[in-house]
Amino acid sequence: MVYHWQSHNVKLSGVDDMVLLPKITEDSIVENLKKRYMDDYIFTCIGPVLVSVNPFKQMPYFGEKEVEMYQGAAPYENPPHIYALADEMYRNMLIDNENQCVIISGESGAGKTVAAKYIMSYIARVSGGGQRVQHIKDVILESNPLLEAFGNAKTVRNNNSSRFGKYVEILFGNGGQPEGGRISNFLLEKSRVTTQNAGERNFHIFYQLCTGASNNMKRDFGLESLDYYTYLSYGGNHKVDGTNDAHDFQETLKAMSVMGMAENLQTDVFRVVAGVLHLGNIMFEERGNYAQVSDNRYLDFPAYLFQVDQGHLNNKLISRRFDSKWGSQSDTIDVTLNVEQAVYTRNALAKGVYARLFDFLVKCVNSAMETTVTGQSIGILDIYGFEIFERNGFEQFCINFVNEKLQQIFIELTLKAEQEEYMSENIQWTPIDYFNNKVVCDLIESKRPPGLFSVMDDVCATMHAVSEGVDQDLQKKLTNASAGHQHYQSCKEGFIIHHYAGIVSYSIEGFCDRNRDVLFPDLIELMQSSKNEFLRSLFPDQISTSAKSRPTTAGSKIRAQANALVDELKKCTPHYIRCIKPNETKRPRDWEELRVKHQVEYLGLKENIRVRRAGFAYRRPFRKFLNRYAILTKETWPHWKGDEKQGVEVIMKSVNMERNQYQLGISKVFIKAPESLFMLEELRERRYNQYARVIQKAFKKYFARRQNEKQKNEAAELVFGKKERRRYSLNRNFVGDYIGLDLRPSLQNLVGRREKAAFAEVVKKYDRRFKPVRRDLVLTSHSLFLIGREQVKKGPNKGKYVEIIKRKLNLENISHVSLSTFQDDFIIIHMKEEYDSFLEMVFKTEFLTTLNKKFQAHLARNLHIKFSNLLEFKVKKEGWGGGGVRQVKFVSAAVGDMAVLKPSGKTLTVLIGHGLPSNTKPDVRHSVMVQGQRNLPSRMPTKPPPNYPAPALPASATPATRRQAPARPPAPTPAPSQAATPIRAPFPLPVSAAAQKVPQNAQQTRRAQIRPPPPPSEPAPPDQPIVRPGSRLQAVSKTAAAKTNQAGGVRVFPGAGQLKQEMKSPVPNENASFMRTPEAGVAGQKRASVKPVPGGGKPKPPAKPKKQVKAMYDYSAQDLDELSFQEGDIIEVIKEFDGGWWLGRLGELQGLFPANYVEKM
Repeated sequence: MVYHWQSHNVKLSGVDDMVLLPKITEDSIVENLKKRYMDDYIFTCIGPVLVSVNPFKQMPYFGEKEVEMYQGAAPYENPPHIYALADEMYRNMLIDNENQCVIISGESGAGKTVAAKYIMSYIARVSGGGQRVQHIKDVILESNPLLEAFGNAKTVRNNNSSRFGKYVEILFGNGGQPEGGRISNFLLEKSRVTTQNAGERNFHIFYQLCTGASNNMKRDFGLESLDYYTYLSYGGNHKVDGTNDAHDFQETLKAMSVMGMAENLQTDVFRVVAGVLHLGNIMFEERGNYAQVSDNRYLDFPAYLFQVDQGHLNNKLISRRFDSKWGSQSDTIDVTLNVEQAVYTRNALAKGVYARLFDFLVKCVNSAMETTVTGQSIGILDIYGFEIFERNGFEQFCINFVNEKLQQIFIELTLKAEQEEYMSENIQWTPIDYFNNKVVCDLIESKRPPGLFSVMDDVCATMHAVSEGVDQDLQKKLTNASAGHQHYQSCKEGFIIHHYAGIVSYSIEGFCDRNRDVLFPDLIELMQSSKNEFLRSLFPDQISTSAKSRPTTAGSKIRAQANALVDELKKCTPHYIRCIKPNETKRPRDWEELRVKHQVEYLGLKENIRVRRAGFAYRRPFRKFLNRYAILTKETWPHWKGDEKQGVEVIMKSVNMERNQYQLGISKVFIKAPESLFMLEELRERRYNQYARVIQKAFKKYFARRQNEKQKNEAAELVFGKKERRRYSLNRNFVGDYIGLDLRPSLQNLVGRREKAAFAEVVKKYDRRFKPVRRDLVLTSHSLFLIGREQVKKGPNKGKYVEIIKRKLNLENISHVSLSTFQDDFIIIHMKEEYDSFLEMVFKTEFLTTLNKKFQAHLARNLHIKFSNLLEFKVKKEGWGGGGVRQVKFVSAAVGDMAVLKPSGKTLTVLIGHGLPSNTKPDVRHSVMVQGQRNLPSRMPTKPPPNYPAPALPASATPATRRQAPARPPAPTPAPSQAATPIRAPFPLPVSAAAQKVPQNAQQTRRAQIRPPPPPSEPAPPDQPIVRPGSRLQAVSKTAAAKTNQAGGVRVFPGAGQLKQEMKSPVPNENASFMRTPEAGVAGQKRASVKPVPGGGKPKPPAKPKKQVKAMYDYSAQDLDELSFQEGDIIEVIKEFDGGWWLGRLGELQGLFPANYVEKM
């Protein structure tokens, strides 16, 4: 395995893990994030915590290539990425059988929703499963566009801001495939349905429906232009840059279909959405201190779409029924409302209908993902971010409270819990001070003393009608209850809270109404009277006039939901993504220093880094540690039977980890540096690779033996019963390439670089006069080549011999081949329309077998083979003479295995002794595979042949070549740079005193001729942490020209630093002071007051003198933790080990290197 930092020599930009920052301050953190952001590296990490900066543009590193890169990879192998966090969650769930969750936090517009999408998308890609599992994946992915359409909206801070919170749980089976899921939603911002701030929009679905609906749907629902609807008019702008509402509407329809919603159900959903829009156009006027509908025509479409009686709708909007009770008697009174009360009632109905519709859609998604499988889960929390607007109301108060809770759980599970764990495990530890925002959470949700939510509930319980004085009464009670609290202030418009993220001023107007969140029974009865079954199903309420319990308020709901969510998150193994918004212009490459610094401060990144640096990067229970790393020692593998703590000690000693790099607690092992963990992972990977190689070796050996047996049987079948066999050719293994094409590129060029040679051998080719000439025979998938050599007659290479193709035989032009029935090595290749080729080859049976397979693959037929002792072949025409035919006659004679040739005119007589019977088959017991070398057969017999009387041969008879593989022609002399290197000496040769006196130039010349010594034979010390340079993803740049690194030849991609910074877009509000970075407040002052003691109060250690050595030879790294260098490089020695390996640094790279390759300076 080649790690990313070794194979991608890309531009370094800052530090990808801020635990390694040389200086830990807010300024250094911001500067590091800026460097990476400007080079399009949006991900940085703090140990396991991922920091993501919103790029406000589409980045290129979220494709299939990155999925393959991060799937199954260790966290340190690749640069920080959201895929790495997602993969770690998924793998930990499978390995540890524990539920996982990711908490995505940050202010509005920081990119939380997009991060959640990428996590779900990655998990869907890497998890397996069949057709049903694919449906679950589709539901999980398509739930995003559906819920975003109904729950997201444009704000001044974010074009796609989540106006609700959701916690998505993906349930997995035992095999790691998703089996189902569920979504929990929190606090939909219902008030957005009826009003929006300047520069903002209503929920996306209203704009999608009006612009993307079909003509029939527009006609049936009475849809007009966007300017027609009052509920869409408050923001002042219907368009969003980069958003196509009509296209998004089609995506919403597709998502609804994936959820299993039928067309008629989809129509009912959009009927309700259109009804809410038309409801907002009903206006009221005052007549005699009572409200009346200004124009009854505006009642038509709401009544038609809700399928309720128009008069009934009119009556419920301008009047309200009150139940009174005097003693045992009860009475019902209808009270006519004023204009303010009528507007409130209309808006309450619109908000109530839309909120219940949204809850219904969430139920549809959960129904589509419902499963009975019980297994592990991965939770993804995508919730609204911290918000500060020009006017902050009740919704912003609830949203910021939830973010306070998330900050608290982050503190408890990372900072506080980590330090408490050290104490409980008796680990030596220096405490780190940090700001705990629990004091702010208690201010809001505490019951004793009563917090802000409790005071609101008490005030709302005494409300009986809408009045102007109730909000002012609430403001007074809040001030009295929280007087003297350092995080609370009273102001003219309402109150101020010093949140962990800064100071926020809240307007008290409307707090009580929105907290009460009561839909009057009159309106519920109105919707229950609808003729539309779907609309009635949204209001299953049982109205009871005798209920005496206090109604549930919105504040109590969100408080209960937030606490339940925190309890659920604590049951899982948490992971964190801290999202940062770099600017308010929503433009790429725009960096606002103060805004980012403020986010770095309140997110607690500095404290997180300090805790990680001062603490332990990794901790695991003894049992889990043993399960993962037991393979490293023989004593612990496969099972450790003794005390678990002692087993961990055995592993640590086996890898020679220094004691100051780890501590053993009561039940867990703590490892200090990430590099020590990386070393354990690498050793574990090597050990698994070692065992895997043993298994592969055994399997390959077995498979090769079976293949050889199959090949021999196939070859024997071709000539079985037709041709005698050589004694030592039956049981030999097939090699294929007998001339070494891999070492002869000139031959490969003649055949073709893309042509793969199936067989190659040096053969003898006989001409019309039966004179032999040597040829290289090469068989490919489509052709048969005969390659010879000729002398160059002209040019600078005159007199040199070059290889040329003498003949190329295409397989489709071969008619058949013919052989004798004796054991000779002659074969004739007959052509359809051309002259034939008469050849003598040693490995003819293997050649016939391979040629027959190529015929089957290329021509879909078998090779036609003829056997006869009187063969004829056509010869090539030469000059004025005709081609003609030649005969070859085979005669059995007592001449042994060596053929004797007797040419006479146009006939060649071949005398050959008898071989093994033609029905002889291979004996698999004699099949021997020799590892590391080709098992070339020796055709020399082990005992002398029988003493047959040798006949007297005529003088013209010549013996054929003995049964040995033909000698290869001499290879051309390689160039100096390509010359074959001699075998390494087992140990470095000492330099004699006389050699040391040789002049420098002579020494260099001599050194160039000396082969460098081999690396030390002892293994490299495994306990050395290797500090790797920060690996980076490819930077996005318009100038995508890649530069080549001269040292390694790796492509280096420049950053996109040449782009001009775009101008900031104006904020639509005239008073944009709320868009500025908020003041830190009391929480910021407390954070700033926490200052660490430099070095724990210890004096600085004296600087150690650098020890350097000079490389005497080139060295290429043979393993992952080694250092490559060239002759003459200066290497800084960090540590010297016994066994001949030293630890050193060369430039930004650090690793082990052989000490006998260098000399001390």
